Amino acid sequence: MNDPTREHVIAQFLQANGFALRDARPLAQDASFRRYLRLPGAVLMDAPPPEDVRPFLHIAAHLAGLGLSVPRILAADATAGLVLEEDLGDALFSTILTEATVAPLFDTAIDALIVLHRAAPPVGLPEWGKDAMRETACGTLFDWWWPAMFGAPPPPDVRAEIAAALDTMLTAVESDPRCLVHRDFFAGNLLWLPRRNGPCRTGIIDFQSAAIGHPAYDLVSLLQDARRDIPAAREERAVARYLMARPEFDPVTFRAAYTVCAAQRHLRVACQWVRLARRDGRPQYLEHGPRTWQLLARALAEPAAAPLAVALDRFVPQEQRRNPPGLTA
Repeated sequence: MNDPTREHVIAQFLQANGFALRDARPLAQDASFRRYLRLPGAVLMDAPPPEDVRPFLHIAAHLAGLGLSVPRILAADATAGLVLEEDLGDALFSTILTEATVAPLFDTAIDALIVLHRAAPPVGLPEWGKDAMRETACGTLFDWWWPAMFGAPPPPDVRAEIAAALDTMLTAVESDPRCLVHRDFFAGNLLWLPRRNGPCRTGIIDFQSAAIGHPAYDLVSLLQDARRDIPAAREERAVARYLMARPEFDPVTFRAAYTVCAAQRHLRVACQWVRLARRDGRPQYLEHGPRTWQLLARALAEPAAAPLAVALDRFVPQEQRRNPPGLTA
């Protein structure tokens, strides 16, 4: 803790809720500016500006109301950016995934997604549709990856053509179904809670970026994880499990949207690793670059992603679809 003023605010908040700062121990930080401290029986989320804990509190109440396993909120000071929450333990999917555990973990995660997606979403969520998906992908591509790779900003015609291609491709996610999407539903944000039942065996965290979008996006987050390899057979089994529980969906249309979500996500995230390295001083995320570019190539090979594939082929040679030179993890 380098800011004495912030440390004092945290100490006062903890004292008011029966805890002491001296008992806090750091937990792993994610890719945001938030950090987490473990206390006896609880976890403190420290989210100073520009972070905003109000979306987290809003979504936590909604998911808890659905009966899903999310951290119970013990106390919060939204103005200070402090949340004291239930400690769901250390059994992150990302740390316990093995050949023996992958089936029950992923089956239960899919079942939790089904509950989450079937429910009417809470009011006030932002849209994660064509416009937002296009702009975020263009943002990381052109503002961070492109200058790092080519040493100059992109020409206006390049930006315009790739943006138009994304716009065309993303039309597939504009129609129903629409629901609450977590947006980062992957192994690092899920915990195994074997003493609970059914979908509640999956603990869900880091959901403050939830929005209204296409349900296929969350499946992509889980099953085409930029941080770890997921066997193709496991991915197919999970998609089939989801679609079996949602007979109202046309499988062909849903799988096309799944491809489109994959192409957008992998392009955005492959370039986001560069932003994290250059802006935030976190070069360790670059180690995920090769896998993310490979996942993008796989998505671009599908017909649903053809508009983006054609545009990228015009301006970004295959051999340059990688981490920019000079950046190392």
